[in-house]
Amino acid sequence: MVPSPPSYPKSLIPVHPGAISSTTGIASAREDQTPSTSTSHPSAFAAFRVRSAPAPSKQAGQRLVVPEASDSAVPGGAGGRYSSTASNVGLALFGVGLLNKALFQSLMEENSCCLLYIVENQLQEVERAFSAEFLANTRVLRQQDADIVLSDQRVSGAIICSPPEEASEIVIDALRAGKGVFCERLPSLDRQTAEACFDEADRCGRPLVCGFYKRFDPALQFLYKKVRDSQALGRIHRISTISSIYPAASLSFLKKSGGIFYNAAVHDIDVISLLLGESAPDTVFSLGHAFCADMAYLKDADTVAVSMKFPSGAIVTLDISQHCTKSCDQRLEVHGSQGTLRVDNQNPLGITEHGTSVSIYSQTQADRYRDAHRELFRHFLRTLKGKEPPVITKEQFLWTIQVAAAAEQSWRNGSAVDLRNEAIDSSVIKTEIM
Repeated sequence: MVPSPPSYPKSLIPVHPGAISSTTGIASAREDQTPSTSTSHPSAFAAFRVRSAPAPSKQAGQRLVVPEASDSAVPGGAGGRYSSTASNVGLALFGVGLLNKALFQSLMEENSCCLLYIVENQLQEVERAFSAEFLANTRVLRQQDADIVLSDQRVSGAIICSPPEEASEIVIDALRAGKGVFCERLPSLDRQTAEACFDEADRCGRPLVCGFYKRFDPALQFLYKKVRDSQALGRIHRISTISSIYPAASLSFLKKSGGIFYNAAVHDIDVISLLLGESAPDTVFSLGHAFCADMAYLKDADTVAVSMKFPSGAIVTLDISQHCTKSCDQRLEVHGSQGTLRVDNQNPLGITEHGTSVSIYSQTQADRYRDAHRELFRHFLRTLKGKEPPVITKEQFLWTIQVAAAAEQSWRNGSAVDLRNEAIDSSVIKTEIM
């Protein structure tokens, strides 16, 4: 039985509407310049699959393995649903190689948490990412010693930055050990495994927060308030997004993360569902191409265009590319019966360039969405402290990966997918990448 469309709670994250332009005649995005600072948020998503941990690295240098961290962190096991008993939250980080730079920055800057452990087989990755000063109270272990981390009652939360094929096993183990979990990437590409992770979180009474970060972006939060709460645009007719990523993700990263539909498209699908208040489209059609020969070898695309029609009649187009030579290109337009709102590229100079030989301002994907990642991370910390439940439901997550699966299926088969009549393989969503 197909689950009913999820309900999306109202978001009141502090937002800054400077990058939103309006052509509506009844409400401008410049209204409400000081939105509420309530801690409630809309939802996000993620996915997983199991693989045994790689063999421990034989690297000799182990100077980063430091003594036990201080005892100032919070207990992770007891204390009730989503509860914590101290102001500083004890955390453990699993995986460093795929750690998002914006999340890394949040870890460095947030003073309400303490990173007690890093679990990573490749110690050079830890050396590359963190300074010795930052790791003064952090113990670095290999994956084979993960039980030490999970049995430490000072650890309240686990941050999982492992690829989807490895993440779910760690997620399940952490939940069963009484830890809250933030899965920075997709917890699984397998629908049943992903569903099991959410079920386990519910059974254990611990939060599971997944990393659909774009909906936490301040500009998109403000746009959501205008489109959904204020109904400033009337009935929504069209939404179009452009997501060109800079710098392009490495081939090894794309292979581990599930490819362009699961590394990039899922985040735009999530935002579209939020803005429309509809869980899934009726019809999906995708075109794509691998301009990079190595991507073609992986049987994946590096440039895709996805068209969707929703039950309300709204038509959506997603333009996603791994090719962006100077700066990331992140734009979104919402067209309604009473006007248009647009989120443009953001830069501190406020200058738009066309065809210049040298980029005026180069912005990476991590730079563009730094605030979004920070708000998502803070949401996770609040769930550990018992201030709010996770905003991402199992149903919302499963709908999002189902739409991503339909988009990929359409591209591979060269035909539209009707989600009303055609069943997506419900056990294994993702087509295997070589």
